[in-house]
Order: sequence, then structure tokens, then C-alpha cells
Amino acid sequence: MLNHPSPPSLQWLLLCTLFWACGCNKAAYSPGEGRNVWQQPKMDTIETQSFLHDTFPLEFLWGAGTSAFQTEGAWDQEGKGRSIWDHFINSSASDSLVTEAASVVSDSYTRWEEDVKALELLGVRSYSFSLSWPRLFSDGNARSQPNRAAVEHYTRVIKKLQEKNIEPIVTLHHWDLPQVLQEQYGGWKNDTLVGMFQEYAAFCFHTFGSQVRYWITMHNPYLVAVQGYGTGVHAPGETGGLSVSLIVAHNLIRAHAKAWHTYNSHFRPTQKGKISIVLGSHWVEPQKGRATAANVDFCQQSIEAVLGWFANPIFGDGDYPVSLRTKHGALLPTFTPEEKLWVQKTADFFALSFGPNNFRLGRNLIQFGQSVTPDLRRILSWIKLEYGDPRVLVAEAGWFSEASIGTEDTVAIYLMKSFINQVLQAIKFDGVQVFGYVAWSLVDGFEWNYGYTVRRGLFYIDFTEPNRTRTPKTSALYYQRLVADNGFLKDEASGEVNGRFPCDFHWGISESTLQVHFYPFSPQFTDPHLYSWNLTGDRLLHPIPGVKLHTRPAQCTDYLTIHAHLRLFASTGASHYCFALNWSLILPHGDLSNINTEALRYYRCVLTELKKMNLEAVVILYYPTHRAPNLGLPGQLHASGGWLNHSTVEAFQEYAALCYQQLGPWVQYWITINEPNRLVDVYSNGREKHQAAHNLLLAHAKAWRLYESEHFHQQKALVSLALHADWAEPANPFLDSHIAAVQRFLLFELGRFLDPLLGTRHKGKNSKGGYSEEMQTYLEERAQVMGLPGTPLPSFNESEKEELRGALSFVALNHFTTRLVSPYLQTQGNSQQKQPPDHGCLTLSDPTWPSSSLKQAIVPQGLRKLLNWVNQRYGGALPIIVTASGIDDQAPVEDKLRQHYLRSYMQEALKAHQVDGVNLQGFYMWKLQDRHVSQFGLFTSTQHLSKAKDSVAVYRKIISHGGFPVDNTTQTCRFSEQLYQQCSMCEWMFKNKAMLIFGGCLLITAVMFVALIIFVIVHKRNQRRGRRRTNRRRRRDGVPVCLCPPVAKRQL
Repeated sequence: MLNHPSPPSLQWLLLCTLFWACGCNKAAYSPGEGRNVWQQPKMDTIETQSFLHDTFPLEFLWGAGTSAFQTEGAWDQEGKGRSIWDHFINSSASDSLVTEAASVVSDSYTRWEEDVKALELLGVRSYSFSLSWPRLFSDGNARSQPNRAAVEHYTRVIKKLQEKNIEPIVTLHHWDLPQVLQEQYGGWKNDTLVGMFQEYAAFCFHTFGSQVRYWITMHNPYLVAVQGYGTGVHAPGETGGLSVSLIVAHNLIRAHAKAWHTYNSHFRPTQKGKISIVLGSHWVEPQKGRATAANVDFCQQSIEAVLGWFANPIFGDGDYPVSLRTKHGALLPTFTPEEKLWVQKTADFFALSFGPNNFRLGRNLIQFGQSVTPDLRRILSWIKLEYGDPRVLVAEAGWFSEASIGTEDTVAIYLMKSFINQVLQAIKFDGVQVFGYVAWSLVDGFEWNYGYTVRRGLFYIDFTEPNRTRTPKTSALYYQRLVADNGFLKDEASGEVNGRFPCDFHWGISESTLQVHFYPFSPQFTDPHLYSWNLTGDRLLHPIPGVKLHTRPAQCTDYLTIHAHLRLFASTGASHYCFALNWSLILPHGDLSNINTEALRYYRCVLTELKKMNLEAVVILYYPTHRAPNLGLPGQLHASGGWLNHSTVEAFQEYAALCYQQLGPWVQYWITINEPNRLVDVYSNGREKHQAAHNLLLAHAKAWRLYESEHFHQQKALVSLALHADWAEPANPFLDSHIAAVQRFLLFELGRFLDPLLGTRHKGKNSKGGYSEEMQTYLEERAQVMGLPGTPLPSFNESEKEELRGALSFVALNHFTTRLVSPYLQTQGNSQQKQPPDHGCLTLSDPTWPSSSLKQAIVPQGLRKLLNWVNQRYGGALPIIVTASGIDDQAPVEDKLRQHYLRSYMQEALKAHQVDGVNLQGFYMWKLQDRHVSQFGLFTSTQHLSKAKDSVAVYRKIISHGGFPVDNTTQTCRFSEQLYQQCSMCEWMFKNKAMLIFGGCLLITAVMFVALIIFVIVHKRNQRRGRRRTNRRRRRDGVPVCLCPPVAKRQL
């Protein structure tokens, strides 16, 4: 038996003196430094959230892991003794199937070579697995004879791993304590196990150590102490509460330290290995993100209560955190001064477990509004600051999937992607020395107290199948790609390009329905009365009886709201303004029986003022509100069925004709209906959705045909409808069903409306008119599966097909974000919910995408892919205009998120135009001004003085340059820059009009004063010159110079 030697008393006193003296100075370890993670100001949202495309260090140790009890099986074969988990499962499991399966689990004891092949498929460089203590020593006593079969098994495994250049990371104890030690000594409650563990460790070092470079003494002792002996959720199932958990933790720490010293003194000199302990943790953020001193203290105490409980003695000062000593008082066991020095620094690297088990327990530890978050980067930074920048191995990382998921574990891919990218950010940005990552776990296994209800493996195993075949899940394929790339390679197409858009490119801003203000600013021309003021000394105006003046209607110039609004728009440098009319305001009854001429007049004023400013208008006839009561329709039309009634189609044609006639001379671009594909979502069932879409298409076609036949030859405007056009990516790119779901999603979102209008040019042929064959076939098959009598899709007759065909002058797309799409799977959980969408797709979001406060993901490349999809499907003959694009940003003025959005999306638009040859002719930012709180507006609301946000300057610069030219110079072919300069001067003068008036008065006064002085001076000079000339003339003529008599003094 190898024992840790006790130092002599004199040496001990000298050592203690030195230790405490060093503690007075700045040491490598500074307790509590981890709190700086919360105290440091967070980076800007886009920088914090951005996904890092980069690679890991060349020698990064990619790996996968398992534990003996969870995967080996063969629980009573070839001399294996019972473990506490064997006993716990057999004594407490009510399901005989679970008990039987737990006896075999993944059968890795006999199928270990299949596990090695799985590792080879992944391409990893390490394999973390545990030795079974009761398999090596059935009685738990390392002084007895070892189980030769077990020794040979583990020797074969390690040898095979080395043959495959896979580094073994061997754990001595992963929770499967021999049952005999629990029965004889009470398990880890008894400090006798400290010595017995040391003997067991010494045997393993001696037997396998020459082939092992990385050792782990034990895995996540926190869960052993709390769940095994405190709450009884884990084996051995004891419910001793806090006091017992504290004792067990104390013994586990001492057992680890003793094993470390054994290796350090007797095996390290020859084996040259490293040894540590895997410690688990959660992560917390302060209440509402407020990093006050008190909130930070609460967060620090939460982490210390889990990770610091074990890490502080080993990686810190050799003792428990002060917060634990204060909280638990006498309940907490103490380390003697000798033990503190002996326990301290007993790990060669920091091994971290970051998974769901600790997170569930972490939720019980939060208080005062803290939130538990899966932020691996932050906990790694905390470890660096708290414990003096150790080398770190992420020894367990991964999440659960439901057992029913099978091999298509889509969510697991994104959790893995998020965790691994957080590790990369910790390395690159925070300087954390992470040298390896172990994905947990290699194969499906027995998940402790959750049994087989959840899975964590990269390889799927059917536990009812005798062969226990290892089938790679899609997360395994994703991990394989990450390992091969050594990280996240940057897409070559993601780099920036230089270039300009054409001179006639639309630089626009879009709004929703324009607010109409009926009353002019001043009543001076509309009030017929004549007034007298202050006749009675009351300082009031009184109308003079019997006097009536001639009045005139209010002029456009009287509506100061129009001028103020358009001044904001013009100051951006944009050339095109897109806004919507209010159908229900213009025609309150939905027909021509009651026309609101004042509303039309107001819109006419807006349009004429835009023309005066050399700006173009893009006018939307119908802007649905997407909500009750009327969806933006006149009340009577909605009451009669709205878009489910064909009469609304005819009513819309009448309304369009009125608008073309009254407003057409000032409009060059018309949008008939905004986002009809979003409007149909408000209908409750599939038939209603399709009928509404059907009638919306017909309404647009009739309005388009009307304009072409009656107005185009004079007004020359272009007419379209605008579709909401988010891009879609397969949620799981490794599954054909997800790839097909993306095409189906785009077909229903865009093709449902564009195919009848434009036909399709994919597969080398045009469509026959009407809806696409793909859509019709899918709905027919779906109706058969659901037992419906027939397809819910209406059909167009031949005349309607002809009316629809070609009824589009340009393609208008409103693009904001990209979505992940997966097939909608009918399960017991959602079978009772509302009917699935017609396209049969679910939409998700990648958690690694940066997003706004409204959870809108920023995925710039989605815009380019969308434009190419439309261009390829419909042939590219028609121009494409992005009629709305933007993002919410809560910043009052410094809207950095929107600035990033604007630059990155405009870059992708330029690539689509310049590199891909897409006929893109415009890009409109959404929107001009906030209504109340800061969201999508380029300007703050009127309540906040309509201040320009910083993104306005960014947009103005892009517009003035015409894009992103190499020389960063102004685009000379546009007039908008000159226009902007004039308008910006006007805007400045308007804002400072009081100062300008005062300055003007001073200037006029000064000029008049100077002029007066000059006049006086010139006048006096002329008088003197005149007198001199007169005197000279008189002298010449002999006339006395002065004829005045002498003045005699008065005699008094």
C-alpha cells in the first residue's frame, strides 16, 4: 500500500509560515477573481452573438466518451462483482424491461471493437472511458487478486486504441462503486474508502499506466455526493441530506488527492502522464442582466456551491470557498493545515463536465432572479480567472434527446454547434487554454435515473435488438465534419466584394399605411371670421359680428406634418418612398357610394410634394393588418366574407381603378397587395387559406390588367404584388426529408403566388398556367393520407389562367431573415393541437445565429440565396426589388445591430447583382420612423423628437457611394447626393430656426448701423467739401469770406 508521507513537525511549521507569507502577496491564485466575468461590460450584441468561423489549434484533442456502467453491460459475467448501480436498478426499477436492458445496455464489453470503429468513423483523436472497479475487483479490495478477464479486456481496448492513433483518457471511477464497499463501510461516507481508492488507483496506474497519458480519478463527484447520498436520486439511493453530502464530498476530495500524490510520487517519473478530476458545473447570469455588486455576489456563490465546492480545494487555496464555510458552518468538514497543502494543486489540468445533469441541479441553487444559461464560454472564462489560467479539457459536453428521436437528432446538432463554438470563442477571444473536447457520449446508453427515456449517444442503439448495432445519428455526421475541418471553416462566399449598383437602382425606405392628418396646421385660410383683440382688456380675440371673409381650401403647404415627414425621408438620401394607402379610409363602405375625397386629397399632397423633391413613390393599395376585426378591409366587405367571397375581388378592382385615376399621375410603381402569403395565415383551416389565396391572386390580376389596359399608355407605371420572402435552410442538412421540406416551404410561400403569374422555367419548361404540379400533387397525396375527400386547392378556369399569366411587372420581395425548416411529424404530443400547416413544415431557428430582441435571426447570406432561387425558377426576365428589409434594434440612437444588418445584407445584395447576375433593381429599408418604442425605425418616434439613428448615416453613405466601391468615392451619376446636401441644409436650418432668426436680426441691425455711419460720414464729408468750394469761389470773386458782424460783448 502506497501512503502519503506525513512531514515532520519542524518542516511543517516552516512550510506553513512560508505558505501564509506568500498569501500576503499577489499570488497566482486570487480567490474571487472569477466574479470579473460578470463585472466586465458585455460586448455589443452583434459581437457577443456572432458565430466564429475559425479553426482550433492543430493539436486539439477531439474526442468522445462513455462510462463503464452506462455501456458495458455483462454485469455478472467473467467475474464481475455487483456495483451500487446494479443493486440500485434491480431493487428500485419497476419495469422489468428496464432491469433487463440495464444488464446488457450497449453491450460494449463484448462489442468494444464496434465502438473503436465508431471512433474511427468520427475521426477523433481521443476516447474517454472508465474502468469498472467492481469488474477489476469484485470485492472492491485492490489487495486481492484482480479479475484477469477484466485486466485483459481493458488491455486489449487500450492497445487497439493506440493502434488506431486514438488517445485513451481513462477514468478510474465513474459512479459504479463496488456494492460490497457500500454494504461493509457505508460507501463514501466512510473515510476508509479514501485509502481503498488509493490502492485501486495504484493498481490501475501500475497495470495500464505505461499506455495511458491522461488519467481521470473520478467523474463529477458533486452528483455522487448530492444525488447519491443526499437526495437518493442516484445510487446508492441514500437520503442523508446536506450533512451526509458534505462528508461524502470531503472524502471524495481526499481520495482524489491521495490518488494524485500516488501517481505523482511513484508513476509520473516513468509514465510521464497527466492526472486530473472531472468537475461539473452550471452557469448563471444575474437578475435581468444587472451586474450590481450584490447580484454578482449571488452568482459567484451559486458557482462556488457546485464547482467551487470541489475546485477550490484542488485548484485554489486548499480549502472550501468562504461562501460555503459561512453558509454551512460546523456542518462542513474541515481540512487540517497539512491537508490544505496536501490537497492543493492535485490536478495537472482542469477537466470540466458541462451537461444537463448539473443544469437541473443548478436550477435549485438560483435565487434573487438569477437565470441558468448553457454558456460554456462564460464558465471557461470563469475558470481561467478564478484558478490562475489552467489548461482545460472539456471532458463531457452534450445534451439529451428524446428516445423517440432515433437517428434524426436535429436539435442535438445545434446544441453541439453552439457548445463547440463557445469553446472556440473562449480560446480565441478570452485566451482560455482549452486543449480538448469530449463529445458525450459515443453510443446510447443507460442514462442513470432517466433510464432509456432519453439518449445522449452520437450512435443510436436499439436496446430491444440483440446485436446492439451502432448506427450513426446525424449529430455524429456533423461532429465528423467538425473534426475533419478542425473547427468551423469560413465560407468563401462570405467575404466582402467591392462594386456599385447601377445608377437607376432604387434606394428606398418602406412604411406601412401612411397616417392621414386631415386638419391643416393653421386655420387662417379656412376661418371666415374677422377678430378684434383685447377690446375689454381681457387679452382675447373676439369675432366681429356680421363680418365674413372669403376663404380658400387648405393647401398642401398647410399640412406641416407632410413636410416634416418627407424632410426625414429626404435626409436619408433615399430616392424611393414606399407607403400604403388606407382602403377602409378611402372607401368606408367598400364601394364607390362613399368616397373620402379628403383622404385622397391628403395622399395627393404627399405625392405632389415628393415629386417637387425629385423623389419617387411606391404606393401599396392594400396593406393587410393581419388581425381582427377587419384585416384592413372596409367593414362591409369583411362582414360579407372578406377574401373568402369573390365579391371582394370585384370591390378591389373598383378601388384600384379609383386610385389609379386619382393618384396615378404621380406614381411610377404600384403594389396591389402587400404580403398576401402572410394574410392567409389568419384563416383557421386549409380550405379557407387556399380560397383566400386564390381570391387574392385574382384580385391582383384584375387590378394589373385594368392598369395595363386603361392607364399604362399615359402613366407608364409598373405594377406588382409584394410577398413576404424569408429564406429557408434544411434544419438537418444530412436528411433528404429536410431538404425536400425546404423546397416545399418555398413552393407554398412564394410559388403559390408567383407560379400562376410567371410560370416556371426550371427543368427546361414553362408551366401550363395555374398552380404548379408539385403543389397540386403534394396536396392530393396529403389529402389521401389525412382521409380528406379531396384536395383543398381551388382551380383556375382557362380565362382566369390567361388573366393571371404574365400579370406582374416586377418581382417584389419583403425579406427579413432565414428560417430552418423540418418536416412536421405527427406525434402524440401535437396530435391534439391545431391542424399542421399545409406545407407540412416546422420552422426553427439556429441558436448560433445572432438575433434581435424580437428573436429575428441575422443571416445575410439568406438574401443572396433567395434572390438566386427566384432568378433561377422564374428565368430572371423581370427585375427584382427587395421592397422591405430591416431589423428591430432597441438602441435609442446607437443602433449597432441595425448598422451591421444593413451593411451585411447590402453586401449580399451586391453579390447577387454583381457576381450572380440577378436583375436586382432596388433595396428598401424597413422602416422610416418608430411609432412609440425603438424598434425598426431609422428615426425615433415623434415623442422622442424624431432623432436620426446612427444607421441613417450608414445608409446615406452606401447610397452616396452607390454600394461598396474600391475607391470609396461618391457615385457621380446620381442626383441624390446633391439633393441630400440641399435637404440636409434645409433640415439644419429648420432645427435652428430660432437661432437663425435672432442671428438674422442682429446681422440686419449691424448692417443698418454700419450703413448709417457710412451715410453720416459721407454726408459730412460732402458738406465740408461744399463749403470749401464756396469759400474759394468767393475769394476769387472778391467777396468777403464772412459777412457776419463782429459780436460785441454785452455790458452788464
